[in-house]
Amino acid sequence: MRITALLTGRGGSSLKDKNVIKILGKPVLAYPCEESKKVKKIDNYFVSSDDKKILNTAYKYGFEKIKRPKYLSKANSKHLDVLKHSLKELSKINLYPDILVVLLANAPIVYSKWIEDCIKILIKKKASAVVPVVKDNDKHPLRAKKISKNYLNIFINSKKKISSNRQDLENCYFLCHNFWVIRTQAIIDNKGLNPWNFMGPKVLPYLVPHSHDIHTEFDLKICKLLLEKN
Repeated sequence: MRITALLTGRGGSSLKDKNVIKILGKPVLAYPCEESKKVKKIDNYFVSSDDKKILNTAYKYGFEKIKRPKYLSKANSKHLDVLKHSLKELSKINLYPDILVVLLANAPIVYSKWIEDCIKILIKKKASAVVPVVKDNDKHPLRAKKISKNYLNIFINSKKKISSNRQDLENCYFLCHNFWVIRTQAIIDNKGLNPWNFMGPKVLPYLVPHSHDIHTEFDLKICKLLLEKN
């Protein structure tokens, strides 16, 4: 079973050069690059980006370049289209991976064991993808509010009485944006659950203690603390 790692990241961002900003002496994208390189089951490594800094930095860590067109590098560009473009480029060199390990260039909180575990689970189980998740009942959808006519209102209507204690609620899990292990066919079919349809209909969770991706200066500080701790 051929497994390919694909690092994805674009140049435009509210935080300039967030993918190559250094944390503890390394570019942010170096962390997913280095950790994925420790995984023996991965056969090939590629990076998809429109940005020369991202492409060149990832190349130094052993990732072959896939130049992403500008129309796939906008703020509203879909990850699905980026993945399909990369698969098309790989097919030009007769590379047809069975599994794609998608790495996010702005997410340094990732470890080789997490990637290895997810790959092993996906190979053994009848699943379309295995992805890291974090449990967070503080942000439970039943506790969410929206602003209606200047006042807070419930976001999700429920006839059941909702406890204000998070411990009383059904456990709530959020998808991490650090890496995803996906069967290539699921990406091609794109028939999974919204909004990540490209993960397919049978996505298995891999519970991790924490995850954080970078969009702001504050995110940088959090990731630095987490990396120092671990």
